[in-house]
Amino acid sequence: MKNQTKAIDTPFRKGDAYGSLSMPIYHTAAYEFDTAKDMADAFTGKVIAPDYSRVMNPTVMYLEDKVKALTGAENVIAMSSGMAAISNTLMALAATGKNIVTSRHMFGNTFSLITESMKRFGVEPRPCDLLNLDEVRNKMDENTCCIFLEIITNPQMEVADLKALSDIAHEYNVPLIADTTVIPFTQFSAKSLGVDIEVVSSTKYLSGGATTLGGLVIDYGTTKGFGHTMKNEMLFNFGAYMTPHVAYMQSLGLETLDARYRVQSHNTLYLAEKLRTLPGIKRVNYVGLSDNPYHAIAEKQYGKTAGAMMTVDLTDKEACFNMINNLKLVRRATNLFDNKTLAIHPASTIFGNFSDEERAAMDVLDTTVRISVGLEDMDDIFEDIKQALEK
Repeated sequence: MKNQTKAIDTPFRKGDAYGSLSMPIYHTAAYEFDTAKDMADAFTGKVIAPDYSRVMNPTVMYLEDKVKALTGAENVIAMSSGMAAISNTLMALAATGKNIVTSRHMFGNTFSLITESMKRFGVEPRPCDLLNLDEVRNKMDENTCCIFLEIITNPQMEVADLKALSDIAHEYNVPLIADTTVIPFTQFSAKSLGVDIEVVSSTKYLSGGATTLGGLVIDYGTTKGFGHTMKNEMLFNFGAYMTPHVAYMQSLGLETLDARYRVQSHNTLYLAEKLRTLPGIKRVNYVGLSDNPYHAIAEKQYGKTAGAMMTVDLTDKEACFNMINNLKLVRRATNLFDNKTLAIHPASTIFGNFSDEERAAMDVLDTTVRISVGLEDMDDIFEDIKQALEK
């Protein structure tokens, strides 16, 4: 069965009393049991049955089942946000004295989590150039707990070799963790590339219309004890499980993801090629462009599509602000992969709390505008950006 069919026709674990075609929203905190033994068995994991919605809820479980069917994962855990998925995953693997090998190129909050928050608990951050495999090897030792990366970095648009990094990680018996938000998990197999654990901000493509916050931990069962720790420690002790209403909305979003993504990825390539004709734009950075330095490896790993995020570079920060201020159709907003096209100046917003020196080390430039491409007609979006640059 193909993924688009799986996304729509994943069966319920139990038939609905009224024959509902959509999984109902179970807005409840707790569940009644027939006997004390039934309750005890549910609480101790002897049977799979919801007992309290902080750790298990039928609506959320249905979304998790959909993602399991689409990815072949052993475990899927739906969380309250993408950052909750990342932080819970790293906390499940790390401990005082351990280290995390990662990149300097990634979303600012993720970098801050690894280099500041985790560091306070005695976990050493080891940022390096993940394109330089010798440098990666030099960072690894017996205390490394994982290699973590984004599959296309935000906003640098860098693509590393997942299989090569996986081989290094597995030499040290640690997992390769990949944030795969930028390319939907319906489009490629992270597992076949050696990824052990995927983390996803389901706020993005799954939500579609930017209606809900959520995150997913997709565990392929190759990291001993990880699934047990996530389900029996992190969910119970950290309380970051997805809410049923969010799960309902994102289950619906998953059903239309394939159709939306095909349009958005096509739109992004079309817009990227057209933006290159504008004299005010010094560089268009999109891995879908055939002459992009990461095009070949991105296509090899992720297939023919390259997502719906690009960046453009202008002459300076003032030019970036001027363009953003003059936009009429494109929205001045953060988030990625909304139905609407969005523009943001990363250096002053999602990296705004970093120092100039830190941003320079992360290759976050004042000249860059990030564009998340939506579902509109791209000729209209192009004309909007063109007029914004001319004012």
